[in-house]
Amino acid sequence: MVESLDGATDDGARALRRLETDLIGWLTTVNPDGQPQASPIWFLWDGEELLIFSMTRAPRNGNIEDRPLVAFNLESGVDGEDVVTAEGEGRIVPDEPPASANPTYLAKYKRMFDAYGWSPEWFSGRYSVPIRIRPRRWRL
Repeated sequence: MVESLDGATDDGARALRRLETDLIGWLTTVNPDGQPQASPIWFLWDGEELLIFSMTRAPRNGNIEDRPLVAFNLESGVDGEDVVTAEGEGRIVPDEPPASANPTYLAKYKRMFDAYGWSPEWFSGRYSVPIRIRPRRWRL
């Protein structure tokens, strides 16, 4: 485990590339009964934190409010050879601009919006809860 990603190392550079280009990550939160719940998510890495836009009524929103410790990971490859996992703290950020006002997010997911026939405004209405995750430890 490492505390930060170092782009000067092979593993760090690979992880940073994947955080920029991978479209799907997995966010694990813990429900009130203590049961971990993993959900596929769209995300944006800003160099320090992950930004996701959660569905308005998703259970993960309450999970994060009550139990902010989370895990995030990317797919690890067919043989598990490409591990990128983070442990950290999540928080809901009510004053975060919506996805429709985030050009970097819109550019990353343009192909997905087009494939689903979603407008940025429609997405922002349905996925209206911005969550930021600050990783504390990485496994590469």
